Amino acid sequence: MPQDFLSINDLTDTEIATILDWSDAYRAGQSSGLPLEGRSVAMLFEKPSLRTKVSFDVGIYELGGHSIYLGKDEIDMDGREPVEDVASVLDQFVSMIVARVNSHRSLERLASRASVPVINALSDVEHPCQALADVQTVRYKLGHLDGVKIAYVGDANNCALSLGLACAATGGRFAIASPEGYTFGDAEIASIANRGEAPQVTNDPREAVDGADVIYTDAWTSMGQEAESAQRKADFQGFQVNHDFLLRANPRALVMHPMPVHYGEEMPPGMLDHPQSVAYLQAGNRLHAQKAVLRLLAAGD
Repeated sequence: MPQDFLSINDLTDTEIATILDWSDAYRAGQSSGLPLEGRSVAMLFEKPSLRTKVSFDVGIYELGGHSIYLGKDEIDMDGREPVEDVASVLDQFVSMIVARVNSHRSLERLASRASVPVINALSDVEHPCQALADVQTVRYKLGHLDGVKIAYVGDANNCALSLGLACAATGGRFAIASPEGYTFGDAEIASIANRGEAPQVTNDPREAVDGADVIYTDAWTSMGQEAESAQRKADFQGFQVNHDFLLRANPRALVMHPMPVHYGEEMPPGMLDHPQSVAYLQAGNRLHAQKAVLRLLAAGD
């Protein structure tokens, strides 16, 4: 079992399958006992959050544990004190650390110093907990993942990389369409290919969504990129996931978004309420997938 969960690549295919099965069981209301009973979990959040914060907080409680939320004003890593000191102190108090950070390097430093498991609740490199909830949602709606084509339209960001890795690891086909300058590098493409089928990479969103079973998009401007907003809006013209894109995909293709949505940019207003949208189900599955991750790491702790 993994000591830490910083990347989808920290999990084997078998461990991912186990997490998905447990996630489905949690969604169905089936209990597995209280694997976090008597344990406390620190939640270090350098960035704001709705879905990640609430789903982890509720999940820890439902697994019998106690969560301690520590925002940037309380724990200013490398400001008030070094990351290594934060890890060494928390090591004395808690059984796990869930961290939502600006820099992936902070996660690696936390994990290197702490003896307790560290979970990536979002970094600038990956968002693996989101990806597990995503593939759980696809399997729940379509009944399987083998051969499913997931087309991602937008910036090749942290969500895109984790989704591509999770898709490949579960037998799916991943396609990504991004404007020039916003695409995966060779290392990211190779990492996805190492988990399964090589991704389809293009600058044409129509090419990516042709025959897709899932159309997935994310914000054009993520947290911390606000100064680039005007330029990104210009660069991403033609990448809005709208009804025309649905006509190119499979007739019952799912529409997905990790939220929050910038309506009028990556999606038109009302798109999350489209009959083919599963974005709210996707958000709800964050709870179930993260409970499964917590359970897996608790078992190996």
